[in-house]
Amino acid sequence: MRVWLKRLGILLIAIAVMAGIYLAFRERPVPVDAAMVERGYMEVTIVEEGVTRVKDVYAVSSPIAGHLDRTTLDEGEPVAAHSTVIASIHPLEPPFLDERTRAELRAAAEAARTAIALAEVEKKRAETAYNLAQSNYRRAEQLARSKTISTSQLEHSFSEMELQRAQVESSDATIRLRKAELDSALARLKQPTNIQQVEDTESCCVHMTAPIDGVVLQILTRSEQAVTPGTRIAEIGDPANLEIVVDLLSSDAARIRPGASVRITDWGGEDAIEGTVRTVEPAAFTKISSLGIEEQRVNIIIDIDEVPASLGHGFRILAHLRVWEKDDVLTVPIAAIFRSGGSWSVFVIDDEKAKLEKVELGRMNDTVAQVLGGLEAGEMVVLYPSDVLEDGKLVEIRPDGR
Repeated sequence: MRVWLKRLGILLIAIAVMAGIYLAFRERPVPVDAAMVERGYMEVTIVEEGVTRVKDVYAVSSPIAGHLDRTTLDEGEPVAAHSTVIASIHPLEPPFLDERTRAELRAAAEAARTAIALAEVEKKRAETAYNLAQSNYRRAEQLARSKTISTSQLEHSFSEMELQRAQVESSDATIRLRKAELDSALARLKQPTNIQQVEDTESCCVHMTAPIDGVVLQILTRSEQAVTPGTRIAEIGDPANLEIVVDLLSSDAARIRPGASVRITDWGGEDAIEGTVRTVEPAAFTKISSLGIEEQRVNIIIDIDEVPASLGHGFRILAHLRVWEKDDVLTVPIAAIFRSGGSWSVFVIDDEKAKLEKVELGRMNDTVAQVLGGLEAGEMVVLYPSDVLEDGKLVEIRPDGR
């Protein structure tokens, strides 16, 4: 009995040693993440940041040089076409005068006063001559009735009277001219501190009104100041009439056609917005990237199908421009494919082993690739295959890896 017990103990020890050797040297499965090859809808998009803008922005500019009143409107305020006053412009105040200019103007004023005095003396002389000519004409009329003088002498007397009357009128005009010259010299002598503020009336100011019904997008000149013709004061637009501009690399823009559908995300709302490409601008421009590289970019103009009330002018968005889309496409995750021997390959999980398979791929996007050959729907493929994974290697799918 003891012999059999001893033999049984030796046998158990041998079995335990053999089991330990097997467990120590057996192939251990590699834990992997996995996904299924599926059929479904697939789209290829170009994703780029864009900016919203009002389609028709109206800039209100100063038509003349003058003194601008402080702009009281604020951004976002509604305005009515041809009735809401955006800004008012007053005449400019005269410049400060130096001593030389003041002396010249004082001399001009004194000369004008002297000229007025001379003109008044000349007027008195003309009036005296006119009165004498009137008396001579009245006597000539009486003598002509009695046939004492001829008709030609009467006409000569009348002409002399009319000539003297014209001299009086000329003297009056000369006096008015000299007084106007005096007023001009005195006006130019006035300094800015002498100018009284006039009332804000239609006769003193130019009032610029809103060109359309809309809202104030931006106030460019708010403070009271002197302005020149063309100074931009405000921008007016209708925020319900929005479009999106996206600048793409010229190589990407060549793949976009007018009418292409666009999905707009990251604009601040929960749901994506649909849009349509209206225009691919024909000319590119140079832009320096964040890495300091010169790039040729092209603007893409997008119409929004339905503008949300919370979307405004100058908002940042993310545009997904659809280049290609198709239903019932066999797809494999991008994370599963890799290059092997110059071809695209994947690891297919077959009977808990990784099997290296070459695949033929078509179009790709950020998440999946189109499978043209080498895989079937329903097969499991390894995601993010590591360097330790080989053809025929045992694998174990992680619990949260599918």
